[in-house]
Amino acid sequence: MGPLEDLPSSFWQVPYVGARFPGAASRRDLTLGANCQLWAYSVLDRFGVSLPDFRSDDLWHDTISTQRVEDPVPLDLVLFNRSEDPYGAHVGLWTGEAVAHLCEEVGYPVLWHQSEFDARERYAVRLGFKRPAARH
Repeated sequence: MGPLEDLPSSFWQVPYVGARFPGAASRRDLTLGANCQLWAYSVLDRFGVSLPDFRSDDLWHDTISTQRVEDPVPLDLVLFNRSEDPYGAHVGLWTGEAVAHLCEEVGYPVLWHQSEFDARERYAVRLGFKRPAARH
């Protein structure tokens, strides 16, 4: 699980709340819940990596704060969607073997392997990986 092994247990107990997304809710208080992006960015903040309050499509198209990478390393962001369209894409964090993410289906953060994403239509397309510029 790489650096996420050191993540406090409170991060794994964050409830999914779709209305708490970047820009609409503070990253400092996750006890009220988060969506996938707010959770992922909050985890990155914990490791000293800060990103703007991007929504999925802004994150995917960004070239200043992040870059697309083919060979991910732990804590790179990964985006999934029903199609190649990044609007509304799901965001998680690569661990080196799996993806740590917060999804509505489960209700709290979990680790999934690629096969678990492949089995769900809403995550059928892995758009790719984004590395925060602070980690280049």
